[in-house]
Amino acid sequence: MHKENWDDLRFMLAVAENGSVSSAARVLGVNHATVLRRISAFEARHGGKIFDRTPQGYVIPPDRKKVVDAAREVEAAVHSLDRLIKGAQAPLRGTVRVTSTDTLCHGLLPEMLSGLARKAGDLRFELICSNSHLDLGRLDADIAVKPATELQDGLVGALGARLGFAVYGHADLAWLGMSGAIARSKPAQWLSEKVREKDFVSKADSFLTLREMVAAGVGKSVLPCVLGDADPRIDKVEDGMPDMSVGIWVACHPDMADVPRIRAVYRLLLEELTDRSDVFLGMTRDANTAPK
Repeated sequence: MHKENWDDLRFMLAVAENGSVSSAARVLGVNHATVLRRISAFEARHGGKIFDRTPQGYVIPPDRKKVVDAAREVEAAVHSLDRLIKGAQAPLRGTVRVTSTDTLCHGLLPEMLSGLARKAGDLRFELICSNSHLDLGRLDADIAVKPATELQDGLVGALGARLGFAVYGHADLAWLGMSGAIARSKPAQWLSEKVREKDFVSKADSFLTLREMVAAGVGKSVLPCVLGDADPRIDKVEDGMPDMSVGIWVACHPDMADVPRIRAVYRLLLEELTDRSDVFLGMTRDANTAPK
């Protein structure tokens, strides 16, 4: 597909996925007029309107949904081709982008990557901190290191360790709740069954923020042991919480799994996680000392 045609298709999909020209423009990093021009060019080239312009936004009529579905298949094929070409040309050097949660990015992952840099020679690393899932299919990152109950669909990977959780703070304080991406976590699900919504004294969308709130005496919270155990300001609380952990997965897109630099970093990350499995489970803390 000619590049100009593919660009028009990309703009059309952005409007379809976001529901308005303004939202698509923000996602694509262009102005409103550029999106309108690209949509008009796409519709002119293919001889018909794709969207109904309504007060609520750009709506896809039922008889045009197959057009959008086919466009998504083309987009997936273009991204797959790009990944395969880059993978075939990739030597064991360059930059590998690793995405992980803020808990791991501010916990042990920088230390792990430091060790990887010494082992991997000419490889360099970009650490992308995000509690949401980045799209590895669109090359937002090369490798994901994510706590989850199961491996995300569309990725290949393996379990490197398990992330344990415990309650930290003072037993007589009210609960701190979870919002944002971590509201879907296993600890948040347990809390929703234990604590009424009106009884949460406060909430945060980051375990790092919750740790600081616990340290400030705002309330008590469930935290990953790798964060709570390493902080001498806070104590574990026996609060009837069952043993709880989730897997820490190392994953990548199937098209990138055999790229030499991706494969090397993938294996090294698994080794580093396995070597620190006790730390992630919270089995190394003695009183208020941080794990070594």
